Amino acid sequence: MGEQPGTPERGRAARWLLGGGQEPDPRFTLANERTFLAWIRTSLAFLAGGIAVEAFTAEVFDEPVRTFIAVVLLALSMSVSAGAAFRWLGVERSMRHRAPLPLPLIAPLLAVGGAVAAGVLVVVVLQN
Repeated sequence: MGEQPGTPERGRAARWLLGGGQEPDPRFTLANERTFLAWIRTSLAFLAGGIAVEAFTAEVFDEPVRTFIAVVLLALSMSVSAGAAFRWLGVERSMRHRAPLPLPLIAPLLAVGGAVAAGVLVVVVLQN
Protein backbone atom coordinates (compact mmCIF):
# COMPACT_ATOMS: atom_id res chain seq x y z
CA MET A 1 0.00 0.00 0.00
CA GLY A 2 2.94 2.41 -0.36
CA GLU A 3 4.48 1.68 3.03
CA GLN A 4 8.23 1.17 3.18
CA PRO A 5 9.42 -2.44 3.44
CA GLY A 6 9.91 -3.53 7.01
CA THR A 7 7.67 -0.77 8.39
CA PRO A 8 4.82 -1.94 10.63
CA GLU A 9 1.45 -1.31 9.03
CA ARG A 10 -0.74 1.41 10.48
CA GLY A 11 -4.40 0.99 11.36
CA ARG A 12 -7.28 1.69 9.01
CA ALA A 13 -8.02 5.13 10.53
CA ALA A 14 -4.39 6.24 10.08
CA ARG A 15 -4.37 5.05 6.46
CA TRP A 16 -7.63 6.91 5.81
CA LEU A 17 -6.50 10.14 7.50
CA LEU A 18 -2.96 10.17 6.16
CA GLY A 19 -3.80 8.98 2.65
CA GLY A 20 -1.02 6.46 2.22
CA GLY A 21 2.36 7.57 0.96
CA GLN A 22 5.73 6.79 2.49
CA GLU A 23 6.54 7.12 6.15
CA PRO A 24 8.50 10.40 6.58
CA ASP A 25 11.65 10.81 8.63
CA PRO A 26 10.55 10.64 12.29
CA ARG A 27 12.34 13.92 13.01
CA PHE A 28 10.03 15.75 10.61
CA THR A 29 6.95 14.08 12.05
CA LEU A 30 8.03 15.03 15.57
CA ALA A 31 8.76 18.62 14.47
CA ASN A 32 5.27 18.76 12.96
CA GLU A 33 3.87 17.54 16.27
CA ARG A 34 5.82 20.17 18.23
CA THR A 35 4.43 22.88 15.94
CA PHE A 36 0.92 21.52 16.51
CA LEU A 37 1.46 21.65 20.27
CA ALA A 38 2.72 25.26 20.02
CA TRP A 39 -0.51 26.23 18.22
CA ILE A 40 -2.51 24.42 20.92
CA ARG A 41 -0.67 26.39 23.64
CA THR A 42 -1.54 29.59 21.76
CA SER A 43 -5.16 28.46 21.60
CA LEU A 44 -5.19 27.81 25.35
CA ALA A 45 -3.73 31.28 26.00
CA PHE A 46 -6.57 32.86 24.00
CA LEU A 47 -9.08 30.71 25.90
CA ALA A 48 -7.65 31.84 29.24
CA GLY A 49 -7.59 35.45 28.04
CA GLY A 50 -11.23 35.32 26.95
CA ILE A 51 -12.29 33.87 30.28
CA ALA A 52 -10.18 36.40 32.19
CA VAL A 53 -11.63 39.37 30.29
CA GLU A 54 -15.17 38.23 30.97
CA ALA A 55 -14.56 37.28 34.60
CA PHE A 56 -12.27 40.04 35.88
CA THR A 57 -12.80 43.23 33.91
CA ALA A 58 -16.35 44.23 34.86
CA GLU A 59 -15.06 47.46 36.48
CA VAL A 60 -12.83 48.29 33.51
CA PHE A 61 -15.05 47.76 30.45
CA ASP A 62 -18.71 48.25 29.71
CA GLU A 63 -20.56 44.97 29.27
CA PRO A 64 -20.88 45.09 25.45
CA VAL A 65 -17.16 45.86 25.02
CA ARG A 66 -16.17 43.20 27.53
CA THR A 67 -18.40 40.63 25.86
CA PHE A 68 -17.09 41.53 22.39
CA ILE A 69 -13.43 41.19 23.44
CA ALA A 70 -14.12 37.91 25.25
CA VAL A 71 -16.00 36.49 22.25
CA VAL A 72 -13.20 37.50 19.84
CA LEU A 73 -10.61 35.82 22.07
CA LEU A 74 -12.72 32.68 22.51
CA ALA A 75 -13.44 32.49 18.76
CA LEU A 76 -9.71 32.85 18.09
CA SER A 77 -9.07 30.03 20.54
CA MET A 78 -11.50 27.72 18.75
CA SER A 79 -10.21 28.69 15.31
CA VAL A 80 -6.56 28.26 16.19
CA SER A 81 -7.24 24.90 17.84
CA ALA A 82 -9.18 23.57 14.84
CA GLY A 83 -6.69 25.12 12.41
CA ALA A 84 -3.81 23.45 14.25
CA ALA A 85 -5.38 20.03 13.78
CA PHE A 86 -6.00 20.59 10.06
CA ARG A 87 -2.51 22.08 9.63
CA TRP A 88 -0.87 19.09 11.34
CA LEU A 89 -2.77 16.70 9.09
CA GLY A 90 -2.02 18.67 5.92
CA VAL A 91 1.70 18.85 6.69
CA GLU A 92 1.81 15.14 7.55
CA ARG A 93 0.09 14.24 4.28
CA SER A 94 2.41 16.51 2.30
CA MET A 95 5.49 14.93 3.86
CA ARG A 96 4.19 11.44 3.09
CA HIS A 97 3.61 12.31 -0.57
CA ARG A 98 6.71 14.48 -0.96
CA ALA A 99 4.46 17.40 -1.94
CA PRO A 100 4.80 21.11 -1.13
CA LEU A 101 3.68 22.06 2.35
CA PRO A 102 0.28 23.76 2.66
CA LEU A 103 0.08 27.47 3.39
CA PRO A 104 -0.27 28.28 7.10
CA LEU A 105 -3.76 29.80 6.99
CA ILE A 106 -4.08 30.04 10.76
CA ALA A 107 -1.24 32.60 10.97
CA PRO A 108 -3.15 35.35 9.08
CA LEU A 109 -6.33 34.46 11.00
CA LEU A 110 -4.44 34.86 14.24
CA ALA A 111 -2.98 38.19 13.12
CA VAL A 112 -6.36 39.61 12.08
CA GLY A 113 -8.13 38.40 15.22
CA GLY A 114 -5.41 39.77 17.46
CA ALA A 115 -5.50 43.10 15.62
CA VAL A 116 -9.28 43.35 16.04
CA ALA A 117 -9.09 42.66 19.78
CA ALA A 118 -6.17 45.09 20.21
CA GLY A 119 -7.97 47.75 18.16
CA VAL A 120 -11.03 47.54 20.36
CA LEU A 121 -8.83 47.86 23.45
CA VAL A 122 -7.06 50.91 22.01
CA VAL A 123 -10.39 52.64 21.31
CA VAL A 124 -11.68 51.87 24.80
CA VAL A 125 -8.48 53.06 26.49
CA LEU A 126 -8.44 56.30 24.48
CA GLN A 127 -12.06 57.02 25.42
CA ASN A 128 -11.34 56.75 29.16
